[in-house]
Amino acid sequence: MLYLGYRSAQQMESQKRVVLDQFTKQASPFASAAAMKDKRALELLLVSTNAGAEDTVLDVACGPGIVVCAFAEITRHATGVDLVPAMIEQAQSLQRERGLKNVSWKVADVYLLPYANASFSIVTSRYAFHHLEDPRSVLSEMKRVCKPGGKVALVDVMASEDPGQAECFNRMEKLRDPSHVRALSLSEMEGLFHDVGVPAPIIRYYKAELELESVLKRSFPEEANAEKVRALIRQAVENDTMGINARLEEGRIKYSYPIAVLVSEKGA
Repeated sequence: MLYLGYRSAQQMESQKRVVLDQFTKQASPFASAAAMKDKRALELLLVSTNAGAEDTVLDVACGPGIVVCAFAEITRHATGVDLVPAMIEQAQSLQRERGLKNVSWKVADVYLLPYANASFSIVTSRYAFHHLEDPRSVLSEMKRVCKPGGKVALVDVMASEDPGQAECFNRMEKLRDPSHVRALSLSEMEGLFHDVGVPAPIIRYYKAELELESVLKRSFPEEANAEKVRALIRQAVENDTMGINARLEEGRIKYSYPIAVLVSEKGA
């Protein structure tokens, strides 16, 4: 089981301010990142949730709306909710670009989703849980707004099950992006589903391929911290200290984030 410890209201509000600051700056480069727009990754999520023409979808911490727009093309309606107004603006721009009408957006706190119980047949969240002080509470909210028999889906980077590798990875990510809290291991993510009372999820996997300097360019770390990130990644090239297959290719440092897609069907 995942033990998160006590989070004070002050800690929670402080993290929300950091997320708001970081993702306001990151909104445009985040929206254009190749890993965000990866069609095969999006297709895996659509297939894993068995999305169809009668579904209504909510994407929690929707960011630039890429997941929402992908669902909107095959479902009755898709909604995105995010704390960051600049991200919702990016999402609205993508909606207009694709000419989608069956889409809604809302700026809101993901810990208190502004929707009634059982409002959606599919509830998802992608690449957001490592920014949360209390991921269990957000998954519980996702369960609450999901209809009985509907799907609850979590997609996120997996930290290694090796504590040393996980600690090093999370330290590097926090230096790169101050809004990072902690990437969970696969067993911890599975534990969240158990804790909120939904069946054990079906799990699928893929890898997000990244290049160090491109990632730093769209993350806006302090220069001193950027150098620390480079040093940690170089160490990972030599000794696999993070479990992300860091390697040198054609003079550039590349690595692979292992991503898990966990989908559970909410019971009656």
